[in-house]
Amino acid sequence: MSEKIDSNKMLNKFHSKKDTEEKGEHNSQQNDYSNKLKNVNPEGETQKNQEHFSEEKFYKKTLKFSKKMGVKITYYSLLLFYSFKSPKTPKKAKLTIAGALGYLILPIDAIPDFIPVVGFGDDLAVIVYALYKVISHIDDDIKGQAHERMKKLFGENYDDKDIDESLKPVF
Repeated sequence: MSEKIDSNKMLNKFHSKKDTEEKGEHNSQQNDYSNKLKNVNPEGETQKNQEHFSEEKFYKKTLKFSKKMGVKITYYSLLLFYSFKSPKTPKKAKLTIAGALGYLILPIDAIPDFIPVVGFGDDLAVIVYALYKVISHIDDDIKGQAHERMKKLFGENYDDKDIDESLKPVF
């Protein structure tokens, strides 16, 4: 006797197995990115990447990727950028900023920026590290410049009402 083959069952088994393999692959990649993020050394990266920073490259990066980077990382980066440009900011702080923004600009870093969700995680770690190192040099004028640029980048979607609240413990 020939056994009746249920093509729907076979198809479901195939897709189920394929989905499980894809989920396993995805989880493996996520774990890999998570480990890479844990191994990012913000201090080392700021020292190593100072030479990659330029105002032109920073403008291009924020113009092209600000929406993907999100409001906070873009705003924090702009705070660093305008602090870098300020004549009041000491050279040592400017070197830290140049390294952090140089890391942000680099197309290839610990976690590629095109990876959804985690792509800018390493960049955020380096940016936040630098921000905490130079926070005492960020004044209201620098914040104002950053807010103006954010309005141009994000348009009506930008609400500056609470953005500085996340920095309260720092300011």
